[in-house]
Amino acid sequence: MSAPAPKPASTSFCVTEKKPKRPQQVFTLLVEVGRSADDDLPKGATGAALMIYASGVDEQEAVNETVNVLQTAGLHPLDVSGYGTLEERLADGHDISDEERGLMDRALAENAVIVVQMTPFFEDETPNGPH
Repeated sequence: MSAPAPKPASTSFCVTEKKPKRPQQVFTLLVEVGRSADDDLPKGATGAALMIYASGVDEQEAVNETVNVLQTAGLHPLDVSGYGTLEERLADGHDISDEERGLMDRALAENAVIVVQMTPFFEDETPNGPH
């Protein structure tokens, strides 16, 4: 009787399954920025609010990309508020113009962060106007 043949050495390798690629979406963000040495805010401004359309696979990615772009541009982001995707905003009853939709489409096509509006803040202003 002969001994059993030795088993070949086990070769193991890792097969990674590719996760399905999540589609990019466009998120509406409101970013408050403070002053920094390199910003282009108007003289006397204490900061600004920026309305932004930013692409990302989720809102967190859109926020991260937005903060990076703003910091690269010399701005100092302080706070970011998310207002969701086009579909979420429509579901919330927001009225969105064709111009806004066009900018959202551009942000998606270019995988970009687009500043739609900038409103500077001045120290002598209150929510109800100047004192």
